[in-house]
Amino acid sequence: MSILRIDSSASTTSSVTRDLTDRIIAQLGDTDVTVRDLAREPLPQITETWAIARATPESDRSPEQSEALVESDKLVAELLAADTIVIGAPIYNFSVPASLKAWIDLVARVGVTFRYTEAGPEGLVKGKRVIVAMASGGVPAGSEADFNTGYLKAVLGFMGMTDVTIVAADALATDAEATIARANEAVDALKAAWPSGRAAG
Repeated sequence: MSILRIDSSASTTSSVTRDLTDRIIAQLGDTDVTVRDLAREPLPQITETWAIARATPESDRSPEQSEALVESDKLVAELLAADTIVIGAPIYNFSVPASLKAWIDLVARVGVTFRYTEAGPEGLVKGKRVIVAMASGGVPAGSEADFNTGYLKAVLGFMGMTDVTIVAADALATDAEATIARANEAVDALKAAWPSGRAAG
C-alpha cells in the first residue's frame, strides 16, 4: 500500500495536523510513504508560462514551457502512484493554507487529472482513499464558515477522489485537550474502516 503524505501547516515543531498525520500514517502502515512537506519545501506558484504550457500539446512545447511543468509533472506522478493520500490541512483564515492551494493548482491538470466530456467534467484520479487531518481554533468542520474541508472535498472529487475522510480537531481554542482526544479517537477508528477490516501494510 503506497501512501502520499502532504503536510501544509506553517508550524513545523508544534502542529496538531502534523501530529495527526503522524498517527494516521502509523495506523495505516508506514512501509511505503512519500512525504511532501509544503512548509519546509514550498512549491512555486503557477505562472502564465505554466498555464500556457499545460494547454499546449507536449510535442509543441518550447523548452521553457517544458521546464515550467517539471515540478507539476513530478507532483502528479506522486499522486497517481499513491493508493492513499493523507493531507494535513489546518484552517487559515477560514480556508486552506496557501501552500496547499499551490499543490492543488499544480496537480489539477486538464487532460491529466481531469478532463471535459460531453457529459461534463470527469475526474481521472480514481480508486484513491483520501484522509484529511483538519485543525482549527474554533471553526467547526462542515460549518458555513469552513471553506477548508468543503473545498478540499470538491476539488479532490473533481479530480476523481471521492472517498474522502475528515479527521477534525476543530475546537482547539476552547478545549484543546478534548478536541485532540476526539480527533485521536477518529484516527484509531480508521483501522476498522479500512477495507477488509485491517490497516494497510
